[in-house]
Amino acid sequence: MPFDLVANVVIAGVLTGLVYGLMALGLSVIFGVVRVVNFAHGEMMTVAMYAATVLFARFGLDPFLSILPVAAAFFVLGYVLQRGLIHPFVTRPEHSQFMLLVALAVILSNAQLMAFGPSARSVQVDYQLESFQIGALLVDKARLYAALAAVATASALFVFFRAAPLGKAIRACADNHLGALVVGLDVKKLYALTFGLGAVCVAVAGCAMALLVDVTPPLGPAYTLLAFVIVIVGGLGSMPGALLGGVLIGMSEALAGLLVAPSAKSMFSFGLLILILLLRPQGLLGKKA
Repeated sequence: MPFDLVANVVIAGVLTGLVYGLMALGLSVIFGVVRVVNFAHGEMMTVAMYAATVLFARFGLDPFLSILPVAAAFFVLGYVLQRGLIHPFVTRPEHSQFMLLVALAVILSNAQLMAFGPSARSVQVDYQLESFQIGALLVDKARLYAALAAVATASALFVFFRAAPLGKAIRACADNHLGALVVGLDVKKLYALTFGLGAVCVAVAGCAMALLVDVTPPLGPAYTLLAFVIVIVGGLGSMPGALLGGVLIGMSEALAGLLVAPSAKSMFSFGLLILILLLRPQGLLGKKA
């Protein structure tokens, strides 16, 4: 098999994996701080994808330009969702949280089916079939732009948590919930902000992914499962681990499509998951409990 072909496929997988990683980063951030697993994560991703397709169809807005309004709307949605619906369940047993968020996922999935029907929707822009040529390598413009948007968003989130006072306060809540309450931090507000930031990650990833795949309502559960695989591979609660896991899953899917068949990509992803669980159960960058 030609090396150039394999290299092109690996590059495409890495670029797609960065978008996957941003999606999973939202799930990891929410769990790392709020300690709630968002089982509606994939459904929120498809909502963002549908938003990008609607804005393109109605106003001709490029999905990358759609990122700002969709991300702002998702931040508000995540904030209100956490503050009004999820926060009362934070201290309840895990099975109650599970039922709540699975119910939310079912509602979102069926609402999309009612609003848009079962047919696939897509975005068609001029540069979607264009590539940058670097020697024998071809880099899809759409995938490269999507990966750059993912890296920029993840970098901004890293800087926010490391340098901004509000980000440090959120990290304090994640490290010691009781201590945060003792020193007077508004934990409820900080939890809502965290959920809003996790929703922003989903919004940016969804707008970028709208250029790469057609969107249908059944994609929601598939993306939820994919996000879980990525954060487990990278390490649950680890932000760098989410990006690393996304890149590995993206590469494994791309190589599976090349070496075996496109339908085998899930087999490779779950094979990687099993291997990580056997060799390093806490994930590549995760910490032992």
